[in-house]
Amino acid sequence: MVTRPPIGSVDGADPAQQSVRRWQTARTWARLIREAEALWRVDVRALRRLASQELFQLVQEVPPRLRRRVNLWLVRFNVLTRLR
Repeated sequence: MVTRPPIGSVDGADPAQQSVRRWQTARTWARLIREAEALWRVDVRALRRLASQELFQLVQEVPPRLRRRVNLWLVRFNVLTRLR
């Protein structure tokens, strides 16, 4: 004998169980998205810190005789950093 699930249900779950399952799934996705955004913000800060350190080091390493020429390129590239 083959038994059939109740009408309006999937996999033998009643409508209340389906509703709870949908709610849990939506909540899980929302939590994953929230956690990914939090990690993204942390990574952005870390990347900005690293970029700042790299930029400082690069500025220090530019030979003095090339600074004027490098500044001209920075102006053309619309870069905020300028060499002294």
